[in-house]
Amino acid sequence: MKKKIILTRRWTDDVEHALSQQFDCEINTADTPFTADQLRDALQRADAVLTTVTDRVDASVLSVEGSRASIIANFGVGYSHIDIDVAKTNKFVVTNTPDVLSDCTADIAITLLLMVARRAGEGERELRASDWAGWRPTHMMGSKVTGKTLGIIGFGRIGQAMARRAHGGFDMNIRVYNRSAVAPQLLSACNAVQVSCIEDLLGESDFVSLHCPGGAENTHLINAERLAAMKSGAYLINTARGEVVDEEALIAALQQNKIAGAGLDVFQNEPELNPLFTTLNNTVLLPHLGSATVETRDAMGFRVAANLEQFFAGSEPADRVV
Repeated sequence: MKKKIILTRRWTDDVEHALSQQFDCEINTADTPFTADQLRDALQRADAVLTTVTDRVDASVLSVEGSRASIIANFGVGYSHIDIDVAKTNKFVVTNTPDVLSDCTADIAITLLLMVARRAGEGERELRASDWAGWRPTHMMGSKVTGKTLGIIGFGRIGQAMARRAHGGFDMNIRVYNRSAVAPQLLSACNAVQVSCIEDLLGESDFVSLHCPGGAENTHLINAERLAAMKSGAYLINTARGEVVDEEALIAALQQNKIAGAGLDVFQNEPELNPLFTTLNNTVLLPHLGSATVETRDAMGFRVAANLEQFFAGSEPADRVV
């Protein structure tokens, strides 16, 4: 008999087709986030539950009685929406999908950096509103990017991809903060310098890009004090997780021009957005597009499939988290 799996959201057609060929595959065709009750039910009815960032897989879900599932295969590299400690205690295997989304997420971070620095969002809104009065020497001047200093917080695969683009494409000076020591060859590949504390990085950087994990440990890593430590003309880029930034503190810093701007692809209470963000011209806002290319979303889905194949064959999944 085929193993039963439940997808909590719609995936790409090619991945859904492949999974349906291999497994007894139940798909959430409504494509709306599962409630806690639906997640518990899925764990009781399936051999594997395939989650996404929109699922809140907390202790109340993972402690469900009579779970049939023994693996939670997550579609995405981040897993702060899953209570890993409780999953481990309850003997769930959890996997993720690293590697395959690094390039496209770094591309979006570069997109945000360029858009906010060159005021591209403002410019497009002006044109769409038919408010452009024509070229003039002082119109909508932004910040030069080439040759500036980029501070990267979190130097995993995505942070490294960001550094390569920034240094190789824009000759930016790279500063890195990472909890562990970064291998010298990784730093030298983009002429980067690792600093010992976040405050040092903030004080040196014209742009700060966040690529660290989410979760309790990094909640409000960027707070009012650290925003105050940034240069007054600096920009903050976040493609990591919304909870990494204290949004109220960021909005205040932007309103008061304590920093020059922010480019955001993630938010703390997605899909809800603090409405004050939409009143700020010095922000660029994207709806969590980091990995949103056909190629990457396909690759993420097939990575989940590979982890399931390995698990059900009695092997160690390549991307096991716990």
